Amino acid sequence: MPDVREKALSPVSQPGGWWPIVRENYPGAWQQNVEVKYDSVLSNHADFACRTLIASDISKLRIKLVQKDSAGIWTETTNSAYSPVLRKPNHFQNRIQFIESWVLSKLQRGNTVVLKKRDRRGIVNGLYVLDWTLVTPLVTDTGEVYYELSVDNLSGISERLIVPASEIIHDRFNCFFHPLVGLSPIFAGGLAAMQGLAIQNDSTLFFRNGAQPGGVLTAPGAISDETAKRLKEYWDTNFSGKNAGKVAVLGDGLRYEAMRAKAVDSQLIEQLKWSAEVVCGVYHVPAYKAGVGAPPAYNNIQNLNLEYYTGCLQRHIEDIEACLDEGLGMDGVTIGTEFEVDDLLRMDTATQFEVAQKAKGTGTLNEIRRRVNLGPVEGGDTIYLQQQDHSLAAIAARDAMLINQANTEPAQAGAEIPANDNQAEVEARAALIEIYKGLR
Repeated sequence: MPDVREKALSPVSQPGGWWPIVRENYPGAWQQNVEVKYDSVLSNHADFACRTLIASDISKLRIKLVQKDSAGIWTETTNSAYSPVLRKPNHFQNRIQFIESWVLSKLQRGNTVVLKKRDRRGIVNGLYVLDWTLVTPLVTDTGEVYYELSVDNLSGISERLIVPASEIIHDRFNCFFHPLVGLSPIFAGGLAAMQGLAIQNDSTLFFRNGAQPGGVLTAPGAISDETAKRLKEYWDTNFSGKNAGKVAVLGDGLRYEAMRAKAVDSQLIEQLKWSAEVVCGVYHVPAYKAGVGAPPAYNNIQNLNLEYYTGCLQRHIEDIEACLDEGLGMDGVTIGTEFEVDDLLRMDTATQFEVAQKAKGTGTLNEIRRRVNLGPVEGGDTIYLQQQDHSLAAIAARDAMLINQANTEPAQAGAEIPANDNQAEVEARAALIEIYKGLR
Protein backbone atom coordinates (compact mmCIF):
# COMPACT_ATOMS: atom_id res chain seq x y z
CA MET A 1 0.00 0.00 0.00
CA PRO A 2 1.48 3.40 -0.93
CA ASP A 3 2.30 5.77 1.91
CA VAL A 4 -0.58 8.24 2.03
CA ARG A 5 1.42 10.69 4.10
CA GLU A 6 3.73 11.36 1.17
CA LYS A 7 0.89 12.32 -1.15
CA ALA A 8 -1.09 15.56 -1.45
CA LEU A 9 -4.72 14.55 -1.03
CA SER A 10 -7.49 16.85 -2.21
CA PRO A 11 -11.17 16.23 -1.40
CA VAL A 12 -13.47 15.93 -4.37
CA SER A 13 -15.81 18.89 -4.73
CA GLN A 14 -19.48 17.99 -4.66
CA PRO A 15 -21.40 20.89 -6.22
CA GLY A 16 -24.39 18.69 -6.87
CA GLY A 17 -24.30 16.67 -3.69
CA TRP A 18 -26.76 16.79 -0.84
CA TRP A 19 -24.52 18.35 1.79
CA PRO A 20 -26.75 21.41 2.39
CA ILE A 21 -29.97 20.82 4.32
CA VAL A 22 -31.79 23.33 2.13
CA ARG A 23 -31.43 23.31 -1.65
CA GLU A 24 -32.57 25.91 -4.14
CA ASN A 25 -34.27 24.58 -7.25
CA TYR A 26 -34.10 28.01 -8.86
CA PRO A 27 -32.51 31.33 -7.87
CA GLY A 28 -34.42 33.00 -5.07
CA ALA A 29 -36.36 29.86 -4.06
CA TRP A 30 -35.03 29.97 -0.51
CA GLN A 31 -36.06 33.61 -0.06
CA GLN A 32 -39.56 32.67 -1.24
CA ASN A 33 -39.67 29.85 1.32
CA VAL A 34 -39.61 27.17 -1.42
CA GLU A 35 -37.34 24.56 0.10
CA VAL A 36 -36.39 21.00 -0.82
CA LYS A 37 -35.54 19.25 2.42
CA TYR A 38 -33.86 15.89 2.04
CA ASP A 39 -35.51 14.20 5.04
CA SER A 40 -38.93 15.50 4.04
CA VAL A 41 -38.58 14.20 0.50
CA LEU A 42 -37.77 10.74 1.86
CA SER A 43 -41.18 10.72 3.57
CA ASN A 44 -43.12 11.46 0.38
CA HIS A 45 -45.32 8.45 -0.38
CA ALA A 46 -44.36 8.15 -4.06
CA ASP A 47 -40.64 8.62 -3.44
CA PHE A 48 -40.74 6.09 -0.58
CA ALA A 49 -42.66 3.60 -2.72
CA CYS A 50 -40.20 3.86 -5.63
CA ARG A 51 -37.09 3.47 -3.49
CA THR A 52 -38.39 0.55 -1.44
CA LEU A 53 -39.85 -1.18 -4.51
CA ILE A 54 -36.55 -1.08 -6.42
CA ALA A 55 -34.52 -2.10 -3.37
CA SER A 56 -36.81 -4.99 -2.42
CA ASP A 57 -37.11 -6.32 -5.98
CA ILE A 58 -33.34 -6.41 -6.46
CA SER A 59 -32.51 -7.71 -2.98
CA LYS A 60 -34.85 -10.69 -3.32
CA LEU A 61 -32.89 -11.94 -6.35
CA ARG A 62 -30.32 -14.58 -5.46
CA ILE A 63 -26.69 -13.78 -6.30
CA LYS A 64 -25.05 -16.65 -8.18
CA LEU A 65 -21.36 -17.31 -8.73
CA VAL A 66 -21.11 -18.37 -12.38
CA GLN A 67 -18.26 -19.66 -14.51
CA LYS A 68 -17.94 -19.97 -18.27
CA ASP A 69 -17.24 -23.53 -19.46
CA SER A 70 -15.34 -24.67 -22.54
CA ALA A 71 -18.47 -24.33 -24.66
CA GLY A 72 -18.89 -20.68 -23.61
CA ILE A 73 -21.94 -21.38 -21.43
CA TRP A 74 -22.28 -19.70 -18.02
CA THR A 75 -23.11 -22.24 -15.30
CA GLU A 76 -23.43 -21.83 -11.54
CA THR A 77 -20.43 -22.91 -9.49
CA THR A 78 -18.89 -22.56 -6.04
CA ASN A 79 -15.49 -21.23 -5.00
CA SER A 80 -14.07 -20.98 -1.49
CA ALA A 81 -12.65 -17.54 -2.25
CA TYR A 82 -15.95 -15.97 -3.33
CA SER A 83 -18.98 -18.06 -2.33
CA PRO A 84 -18.86 -17.50 1.48
CA VAL A 85 -18.89 -13.69 1.30
CA LEU A 86 -21.69 -13.74 -1.30
CA ARG A 87 -23.82 -15.89 1.01
CA LYS A 88 -23.03 -13.89 4.18
CA PRO A 89 -21.52 -10.46 3.44
CA ASN A 90 -20.92 -9.44 7.08
CA HIS A 91 -21.69 -10.34 10.69
CA PHE A 92 -24.94 -8.39 11.00
CA GLN A 93 -26.56 -8.66 7.54
CA ASN A 94 -27.67 -11.49 5.30
CA ARG A 95 -27.45 -11.15 1.53
CA ILE A 96 -30.97 -9.66 1.21
CA GLN A 97 -30.36 -6.98 3.86
CA PHE A 98 -26.94 -6.22 2.38
CA ILE A 99 -28.21 -5.70 -1.17
CA GLU A 100 -31.15 -3.67 0.13
CA SER A 101 -28.74 -1.34 1.96
CA TRP A 102 -26.61 -1.12 -1.18
CA VAL A 103 -29.53 -0.10 -3.43
CA LEU A 104 -31.12 2.29 -0.92
CA SER A 105 -27.82 4.13 -0.43
CA LYS A 106 -27.43 4.49 -4.18
CA LEU A 107 -30.98 5.76 -4.69
CA GLN A 108 -30.96 8.11 -1.71
CA ARG A 109 -27.44 9.50 -2.06
CA GLY A 110 -26.44 8.61 -5.60
CA ASN A 111 -23.49 6.66 -4.18
CA THR A 112 -22.87 3.33 -2.47
CA VAL A 113 -19.54 2.86 -0.74
CA VAL A 114 -18.67 -0.66 0.43
CA LEU A 115 -15.64 -1.31 2.65
CA LYS A 116 -13.85 -4.61 2.04
CA LYS A 117 -12.49 -6.68 4.93
CA ARG A 118 -9.77 -9.22 4.14
CA ASP A 119 -8.40 -12.29 5.89
CA ARG A 120 -4.71 -13.08 6.32
CA ARG A 121 -4.58 -14.53 2.81
CA GLY A 122 -5.84 -11.25 1.33
CA ILE A 123 -9.19 -12.76 0.35
CA VAL A 124 -12.26 -10.58 0.91
CA ASN A 125 -14.35 -12.14 3.68
CA GLY A 126 -16.51 -9.16 4.66
CA LEU A 127 -18.41 -6.34 2.92
CA TYR A 128 -19.84 -3.30 4.75
CA VAL A 129 -22.08 -0.62 3.21
CA LEU A 130 -20.96 2.74 4.65
CA ASP A 131 -22.90 5.94 5.23
CA TRP A 132 -22.07 8.20 2.28
CA THR A 133 -22.16 11.29 4.50
CA LEU A 134 -19.22 9.82 6.45
CA VAL A 135 -17.12 9.24 3.33
CA THR A 136 -15.04 11.74 1.36
CA PRO A 137 -13.34 10.78 -1.93
CA LEU A 138 -9.76 12.08 -2.17
CA VAL A 139 -7.56 12.47 -5.24
CA THR A 140 -3.77 12.81 -5.22
CA ASP A 141 -1.80 15.14 -7.48
CA THR A 142 -1.02 12.09 -9.64
CA GLY A 143 -4.65 11.06 -10.00
CA GLU A 144 -4.73 8.20 -7.49
CA VAL A 145 -8.01 7.79 -5.61
CA TYR A 146 -8.37 7.37 -1.85
CA TYR A 147 -11.32 7.53 0.52
CA GLU A 148 -11.46 9.23 3.90
CA LEU A 149 -13.68 7.26 6.28
CA SER A 150 -15.11 8.60 9.52
CA VAL A 151 -15.81 6.50 12.60
CA ASP A 152 -18.35 3.72 12.04
CA ASN A 153 -18.30 1.16 14.85
CA LEU A 154 -20.76 -1.19 13.16
CA SER A 155 -18.38 -1.52 10.20
CA GLY A 156 -15.32 -1.85 12.44
CA ILE A 157 -13.93 1.66 11.82
CA SER A 158 -12.89 2.95 15.24
CA GLU A 159 -10.94 5.99 14.03
CA ARG A 160 -10.61 8.22 11.01
CA LEU A 161 -8.99 6.30 8.16
CA ILE A 162 -7.73 7.04 4.67
CA VAL A 163 -7.81 3.92 2.51
CA PRO A 164 -6.91 3.35 -1.16
CA ALA A 165 -9.58 2.69 -3.75
CA SER A 166 -8.52 -0.98 -3.88
CA GLU A 167 -10.20 -1.49 -0.48
CA ILE A 168 -13.45 0.18 -1.52
CA ILE A 169 -16.30 -0.75 -3.84
CA HIS A 170 -17.86 2.50 -5.07
CA ASP A 171 -21.10 2.21 -7.05
CA ARG A 172 -22.43 5.55 -8.31
CA PHE A 173 -24.67 6.86 -11.07
CA ASN A 174 -25.77 10.19 -12.57
CA CYS A 175 -22.22 11.57 -12.23
CA PHE A 176 -23.11 14.99 -13.64
CA PHE A 177 -20.52 17.08 -11.80
CA HIS A 178 -17.67 14.69 -11.00
CA PRO A 179 -16.91 11.07 -12.03
CA LEU A 180 -16.47 10.08 -8.38
CA VAL A 181 -19.69 11.66 -7.12
CA GLY A 182 -23.13 10.43 -8.15
CA LEU A 183 -26.48 12.18 -7.87
CA SER A 184 -29.65 10.81 -6.33
CA PRO A 185 -32.92 10.96 -8.30
CA ILE A 186 -34.05 13.27 -5.48
CA PHE A 187 -31.96 15.95 -7.20
CA ALA A 188 -34.57 16.04 -9.98
CA GLY A 189 -37.73 14.89 -8.22
CA GLY A 190 -37.35 16.68 -4.88
CA LEU A 191 -39.48 19.69 -5.74
CA ALA A 192 -42.37 17.51 -6.97
CA ALA A 193 -42.12 15.47 -3.78
CA MET A 194 -42.22 18.63 -1.66
CA GLN A 195 -45.26 19.83 -3.61
CA GLY A 196 -47.04 16.57 -2.86
CA LEU A 197 -46.19 16.88 0.83
CA ALA A 198 -47.45 20.48 0.86
CA ILE A 199 -50.77 19.37 -0.64
CA GLN A 200 -51.13 16.62 1.95
CA ASN A 201 -50.18 18.91 4.84
CA ASP A 202 -52.67 21.51 3.70
CA SER A 203 -55.44 18.91 3.44
CA THR A 204 -54.53 17.54 6.88
CA LEU A 205 -54.81 20.97 8.49
CA PHE A 206 -58.06 21.62 6.67
CA PHE A 207 -59.70 18.45 7.97
CA ARG A 208 -58.28 18.98 11.46
CA ASN A 209 -60.25 22.20 11.36
CA GLY A 210 -63.45 20.24 10.78
CA ALA A 211 -63.24 20.81 7.01
CA GLN A 212 -64.13 24.43 7.63
CA PRO A 213 -62.14 26.97 5.63
CA GLY A 214 -60.53 30.05 7.11
CA GLY A 215 -62.13 33.39 6.55
CA VAL A 216 -62.69 36.97 7.74
CA LEU A 217 -65.17 38.75 9.95
CA THR A 218 -66.48 41.97 8.41
CA ALA A 219 -68.35 44.80 10.06
CA PRO A 220 -70.48 47.47 8.39
CA GLY A 221 -68.40 50.21 9.95
CA ALA A 222 -64.90 50.92 11.13
CA ILE A 223 -63.58 49.08 14.22
CA SER A 224 -60.49 49.69 16.27
CA ASP A 225 -57.44 47.46 16.23
CA GLU A 226 -58.13 46.47 19.81
CA THR A 227 -61.67 45.36 18.95
CA ALA A 228 -60.44 43.46 15.88
CA LYS A 229 -57.84 41.65 17.97
CA ARG A 230 -60.41 40.73 20.62
CA LEU A 231 -62.84 39.37 18.02
CA LYS A 232 -60.12 37.33 16.34
CA GLU A 233 -59.01 35.76 19.61
CA TYR A 234 -62.62 35.02 20.54
CA TRP A 235 -63.31 33.42 17.15
CA ASP A 236 -60.09 31.31 17.11
CA THR A 237 -60.76 30.07 20.63
CA ASN A 238 -64.39 29.12 20.18
CA PHE A 239 -64.83 28.20 16.52
CA SER A 240 -61.58 26.65 15.23
CA GLY A 241 -59.67 23.42 15.82
CA LYS A 242 -61.67 20.97 17.94
CA ASN A 243 -64.44 23.56 18.26
CA ALA A 244 -64.91 23.86 14.50
CA GLY A 245 -68.50 23.42 13.41
CA LYS A 246 -70.07 25.02 16.49
CA VAL A 247 -72.81 27.59 16.03
CA ALA A 248 -71.66 31.22 16.14
CA VAL A 249 -74.07 34.06 16.90
CA LEU A 250 -73.13 37.32 15.24
CA GLY A 251 -74.56 40.78 15.90
CA ASP A 252 -74.02 44.41 15.00
CA GLY A 253 -73.96 43.54 11.30
CA LEU A 254 -70.93 41.21 11.58
CA ARG A 255 -70.55 38.75 8.72
CA TYR A 256 -68.26 35.74 8.20
CA GLU A 257 -66.83 35.15 4.72
CA ALA A 258 -64.76 32.10 3.84
CA MET A 259 -61.46 32.83 2.13
CA ARG A 260 -60.11 29.50 0.95
CA ALA A 261 -60.10 28.02 -2.53
CA LYS A 262 -62.28 24.96 -2.92
CA ALA A 263 -60.59 21.62 -3.51
CA VAL A 264 -62.28 21.40 -6.90
CA ASP A 265 -60.99 24.83 -7.91
CA SER A 266 -57.40 24.10 -6.87
CA GLN A 267 -57.51 20.56 -8.37
CA LEU A 268 -55.75 19.04 -5.38
CA ILE A 269 -56.23 15.43 -6.45
CA GLU A 270 -54.88 16.08 -9.95
CA GLN A 271 -51.93 18.05 -8.57
CA LEU A 272 -51.12 15.32 -6.05
CA LYS A 273 -51.30 12.65 -8.74
CA TRP A 274 -49.11 14.71 -11.07
CA SER A 275 -46.43 15.22 -8.40
CA ALA A 276 -46.40 11.47 -7.70
CA GLU A 277 -46.10 10.67 -11.42
CA VAL A 278 -43.12 13.03 -11.72
CA VAL A 279 -41.37 11.24 -8.85
CA CYS A 280 -42.06 7.84 -10.45
CA GLY A 281 -40.72 9.11 -13.77
CA VAL A 282 -37.48 10.26 -12.14
CA TYR A 283 -36.93 6.76 -10.73
CA HIS A 284 -38.07 5.16 -14.03
CA VAL A 285 -40.70 3.17 -12.13
CA PRO A 286 -44.05 2.53 -13.88
CA ALA A 287 -46.53 4.66 -11.96
CA TYR A 288 -48.99 1.84 -11.32
CA LYS A 289 -46.29 -0.16 -9.49
CA ALA A 290 -45.98 2.69 -6.98
CA GLY A 291 -49.74 2.80 -6.43
CA VAL A 292 -50.29 5.81 -8.68
CA GLY A 293 -53.03 5.18 -11.20
CA ALA A 294 -54.42 1.96 -12.63
CA PRO A 295 -52.28 -0.76 -14.26
CA PRO A 296 -52.39 -1.26 -18.05
CA ALA A 297 -55.51 -2.92 -19.40
CA TYR A 298 -53.73 -5.89 -21.00
CA ASN A 299 -53.01 -8.82 -18.71
CA ASN A 300 -49.53 -10.01 -19.69
CA ILE A 301 -47.48 -10.23 -16.51
CA GLN A 302 -44.27 -11.13 -18.29
CA ASN A 303 -44.37 -8.12 -20.62
CA LEU A 304 -45.15 -5.76 -17.75
CA ASN A 305 -42.29 -7.11 -15.65
CA LEU A 306 -39.95 -7.08 -18.65
CA GLU A 307 -40.68 -3.40 -19.26
CA TYR A 308 -40.05 -2.66 -15.57
CA TYR A 309 -36.82 -4.70 -15.64
CA THR A 310 -35.30 -3.13 -18.76
CA GLY A 311 -36.39 0.42 -17.96
CA CYS A 312 -35.63 0.52 -14.26
CA LEU A 313 -33.90 -2.45 -12.63
CA GLN A 314 -31.43 -3.69 -15.22
CA ARG A 315 -29.00 -0.78 -14.88
CA HIS A 316 -28.77 -1.20 -11.11
CA ILE A 317 -28.42 -4.99 -11.37
CA GLU A 318 -25.65 -4.75 -13.97
CA ASP A 319 -23.85 -2.13 -11.86
CA ILE A 320 -23.87 -4.34 -8.77
CA GLU A 321 -22.65 -7.37 -10.73
CA ALA A 322 -19.78 -5.41 -12.27
CA CYS A 323 -18.80 -3.84 -8.93
CA LEU A 324 -18.82 -7.20 -7.14
CA ASP A 325 -16.77 -8.83 -9.90
CA GLU A 326 -14.10 -6.16 -9.69
CA GLY A 327 -14.26 -5.77 -5.94
CA LEU A 328 -13.85 -9.48 -5.19
CA GLY A 329 -11.06 -9.93 -7.73
CA MET A 330 -12.98 -11.73 -10.48
CA ASP A 331 -12.43 -10.95 -14.15
CA GLY A 332 -16.10 -11.07 -15.16
CA VAL A 333 -15.06 -12.91 -18.33
CA THR A 334 -14.46 -16.47 -17.13
CA ILE A 335 -15.95 -16.16 -13.64
CA GLY A 336 -18.25 -13.59 -12.12
CA THR A 337 -21.51 -12.86 -10.31
CA GLU A 338 -25.02 -12.92 -11.71
CA PHE A 339 -28.44 -12.18 -10.24
CA GLU A 340 -31.12 -14.83 -10.68
CA VAL A 341 -33.68 -12.77 -12.61
CA ASP A 342 -35.94 -15.67 -13.60
CA ASP A 343 -38.10 -15.19 -10.50
CA LEU A 344 -38.61 -11.55 -11.38
CA LEU A 345 -39.55 -12.28 -15.01
CA ARG A 346 -41.62 -15.38 -14.24
CA MET A 347 -44.55 -15.85 -16.61
CA ASP A 348 -48.07 -16.80 -15.62
CA THR A 349 -48.72 -20.55 -15.31
CA ALA A 350 -50.46 -20.96 -18.67
CA THR A 351 -47.68 -19.17 -20.53
CA GLN A 352 -44.99 -21.15 -18.69
CA PHE A 353 -46.39 -24.47 -19.89
CA GLU A 354 -47.03 -23.14 -23.40
CA VAL A 355 -43.39 -22.06 -23.70
CA ALA A 356 -42.25 -25.38 -22.22
CA GLN A 357 -44.28 -27.25 -24.82
CA LYS A 358 -42.69 -25.27 -27.67
CA ALA A 359 -39.16 -25.79 -26.30
CA LYS A 360 -39.11 -29.56 -26.80
CA GLY A 361 -36.58 -29.45 -29.61
CA THR A 362 -34.29 -27.00 -27.81
CA GLY A 363 -33.77 -28.45 -24.34
CA THR A 364 -34.14 -31.79 -22.63
CA LEU A 365 -37.36 -32.72 -20.89
CA ASN A 366 -35.71 -32.39 -17.47
CA GLU A 367 -34.41 -28.90 -18.33
CA ILE A 368 -37.90 -27.87 -19.38
CA ARG A 369 -39.43 -29.37 -16.21
CA ARG A 370 -36.91 -27.47 -14.10
CA ARG A 371 -38.16 -24.20 -15.62
CA VAL A 372 -41.66 -24.91 -14.26
CA ASN A 373 -40.31 -26.07 -10.88
CA LEU A 374 -40.79 -29.80 -11.47
CA GLY A 375 -38.32 -32.55 -10.69
CA PRO A 376 -36.45 -34.74 -13.21
CA VAL A 377 -37.89 -37.94 -14.64
CA GLU A 378 -36.24 -41.08 -15.97
CA GLY A 379 -35.29 -40.73 -19.62
CA GLY A 380 -35.67 -36.96 -19.51
CA ASP A 381 -32.08 -36.08 -20.44
CA THR A 382 -32.54 -36.50 -24.20
CA ILE A 383 -33.59 -33.88 -26.74
CA TYR A 384 -36.42 -35.09 -28.98
CA LEU A 385 -37.44 -33.94 -32.46
CA GLN A 386 -40.32 -34.91 -34.68
CA GLN A 387 -39.55 -37.42 -37.44
CA GLN A 388 -40.16 -35.02 -40.33
CA ASP A 389 -37.31 -32.75 -39.17
CA HIS A 390 -34.03 -33.34 -41.05
CA SER A 391 -30.54 -31.97 -40.63
CA LEU A 392 -29.12 -29.54 -43.17
CA ALA A 393 -26.45 -32.10 -44.07
CA ALA A 394 -29.10 -34.72 -44.91
CA ILE A 395 -31.04 -32.24 -47.03
CA ALA A 396 -27.86 -31.23 -48.90
CA ALA A 397 -27.01 -34.90 -49.56
CA ARG A 398 -30.51 -35.56 -50.89
CA ASP A 399 -30.32 -32.52 -53.19
CA ALA A 400 -26.95 -33.65 -54.52
CA MET A 401 -28.36 -37.11 -55.28
CA LEU A 402 -31.36 -35.67 -57.12
CA ILE A 403 -29.19 -33.29 -59.15
CA ASN A 404 -26.92 -36.17 -60.14
CA GLN A 405 -29.94 -38.28 -61.13
CA ALA A 406 -31.35 -35.40 -63.20
CA ASN A 407 -28.01 -34.99 -65.02
CA THR A 408 -27.76 -38.72 -65.87
CA GLU A 409 -31.42 -39.07 -66.85
CA PRO A 410 -30.80 -39.02 -70.68
CA ALA A 411 -28.56 -42.06 -70.38
CA GLN A 412 -31.29 -43.85 -68.53
CA ALA A 413 -34.15 -42.99 -70.85
CA GLY A 414 -37.12 -45.15 -70.29
CA ALA A 415 -35.99 -46.13 -66.80
CA GLU A 416 -38.75 -46.11 -64.27
CA ILE A 417 -38.58 -44.67 -60.80
CA PRO A 418 -38.24 -47.53 -58.30
CA ALA A 419 -41.40 -48.61 -56.64
CA ASN A 420 -41.97 -47.33 -53.18
CA ASP A 421 -44.63 -48.02 -50.63
CA ASN A 422 -44.99 -44.30 -50.01
CA GLN A 423 -46.62 -43.01 -53.21
CA ALA A 424 -46.52 -39.40 -52.03
CA GLU A 425 -42.73 -39.63 -51.56
CA VAL A 426 -42.36 -41.09 -55.03
CA GLU A 427 -44.36 -38.30 -56.61
CA ALA A 428 -42.48 -35.65 -54.69
CA ARG A 429 -39.14 -37.12 -55.76
CA ALA A 430 -40.22 -37.17 -59.40
CA ALA A 431 -41.33 -33.54 -59.17
CA LEU A 432 -37.96 -32.52 -57.70
CA ILE A 433 -36.13 -34.27 -60.54
CA GLU A 434 -38.17 -32.32 -63.07
CA ILE A 435 -37.34 -29.06 -61.22
CA TYR A 436 -33.60 -29.82 -61.23
CA LYS A 437 -33.74 -30.75 -64.95
CA GLY A 438 -35.20 -27.33 -65.67
CA LEU A 439 -32.32 -25.64 -63.80
CA ARG A 440 -29.62 -27.20 -65.99
